[in-house]
Amino acid sequence: MSSHREAPTISKDPVADNTDLYAFVDPVDTSKVTILSNFIPLEEPAGGPNFFQFGDDVLYEILIDNNGDGVEDVTYQFRFRNLTQNPATFLYNTGPIGSLTDPNWNVRQLYSVTKVLGPRRTGASMLLGSDIPTPPVRIGPRSTPGYDALASAAVTDLGNGVTVFAGQRGEGFYVDLGSIFDLGALRPFQNLHLIPTPAADGKDGTKGFNVHTIAIRVPKTDLTQGGFNPGPGDVLDARSTIGVWSAASRRKATVREKDGRTVQTGPWVQVSRLGEPLINEVVIELGEKDFWNSASPAGDSQFFDDYAHPQLQGLLPVLYPGVFPNLAGLTASGASRGDLVAILLTGIPPGIIPGFANTNGPTLADELRLNVAIAPSYAPGDINPDGSSAKRFGLLGGDADGFPNGRRVFDNITAVELRAIAGVTYPLVVPGFVPDGAAGLLTDGTKEDLPFLTSFPYLATPYEGYEHSHD
Repeated sequence: MSSHREAPTISKDPVADNTDLYAFVDPVDTSKVTILSNFIPLEEPAGGPNFFQFGDDVLYEILIDNNGDGVEDVTYQFRFRNLTQNPATFLYNTGPIGSLTDPNWNVRQLYSVTKVLGPRRTGASMLLGSDIPTPPVRIGPRSTPGYDALASAAVTDLGNGVTVFAGQRGEGFYVDLGSIFDLGALRPFQNLHLIPTPAADGKDGTKGFNVHTIAIRVPKTDLTQGGFNPGPGDVLDARSTIGVWSAASRRKATVREKDGRTVQTGPWVQVSRLGEPLINEVVIELGEKDFWNSASPAGDSQFFDDYAHPQLQGLLPVLYPGVFPNLAGLTASGASRGDLVAILLTGIPPGIIPGFANTNGPTLADELRLNVAIAPSYAPGDINPDGSSAKRFGLLGGDADGFPNGRRVFDNITAVELRAIAGVTYPLVVPGFVPDGAAGLLTDGTKEDLPFLTSFPYLATPYEGYEHSHD
C-alpha cells in the first residue's frame, strides 16, 4: 500500500501511521496548493463504540522544503484534543447528529493549526487557528444522516487564503493487497506467474475502509522560497518546485499510572514520515524500515542503495519467468537506477523531458516534489477519469501535473511505480536500454470505487458503518 502498515513498529500505532500524502495545484483555485495527509490504515467503518479518531497525544505535521536541502522551511502543525460531553454513557452519540454542535454528539475532537517558519522545533511559530471542529465519523443513517453537510461544515477558512479540514474520509488509495503481497502476484498477469493461475480482474483491498485526513489549502506564495509567485514561464526555475512530506511524532517518554491514566513527557520524537508513495513498503529493506520512519529527508543519502538497486526489479523476472529478460539483464549488470534516484530522491532536472523539471536541488531527499508553475490539466468536474484513462498515469500518461510531479488523488500510483521499477523510465538516463514489452503494461487492475469530490478536500465521503462492503 502507499504507506499502510509499512514498518514493524508503526504498524502497532495506527493513529500515528501516515497512509498517503497528496500535493497538487488546486484545480478550483490555481493560485493555491492543496496538501492531504492521511492516517489510520484500513479503518473499519463499523468500529464502534470507540470509533476511530486522531491521536490527542500525537503531533501531526506537513513539512515543506523550498530550497532543496532536505530540511523543512515551512511546517504546518496539527494538534487534537478530545471533548467528551457525557462520560456516564458508553455511546459515541445518543441520537441523530444534525450539526457540529448537536448535543446528541458525545465524543468530539477539536484541533489547532500552527505555522512554523524555519526548523519545526525552534523556528518562528504562529497560531493560525484553535478549537477548530472535526466532523463526526460516518456511523449510519440514524446516527449521521446528511453526512455530506456535516463534513462540509467542518471545512474552515483560517483567513489569508488558508483553508483546512480534518476528519474521516473514504480511502482513496486503491491496490490489490491480497494479490501483491502474495509473492508479488498481479491478477491480470497471473497466468504468466511463477505459480500460474487464471488471469482475473484486480480486487481493491482497501475497498470499504476509511482513513482520517488532514487537509490544507494555501497560497503558492506561502510555500515557495521567498514567496516566489511562479507563472507558466517559470517551469524550469528551481524556485517553482517545493518538496513535501508529512510526519507524526510522539513524546519521548510514556508513563502509565495505576488509575489508567497515561502521561507523556519529554521532547517530540518522530515515529512516522511519508514523502514519495510506496517507498517504505517496497523500496526500504525490512531492517531499515523503523529507522527510515524516524529519519529526516536530509539524511536519505544513507538509503541510496535501496533506491538505486530496488529488490523488486530483481524479483519481477523471477516471479514472471521469461517475461522480463531485459530487466533481468539490467539487474544482473548491477547498474545503478539513476532514473529512480532522479524521480524519487532529487526530482527530474531540466533537459530530460522537454519543457519539464521538478527538481528543487541536488540533495538526495525523499520528498513529494511539486512544480507549482504547472497548471492542472483537468477541470474540477473531471476529477474522476475513466479507469483506463492515460490521465491516471500522471507523467507517464502525458500529464505534467501528475505523479511524480506531486500526486493527484486519482493517480494510479501502483501501476506507475511498478512500470518505473520494471524499466520504462530507465531510457531517461541510458537511451539505448529497451524496456520489456510487459513493463509498460504492468498494473494490479484496480481503481477507486468511491467518487472523489469536485472541491476541497477532494477525498470521497467516507463509508458508513451500517452499510459497507469489502472487495
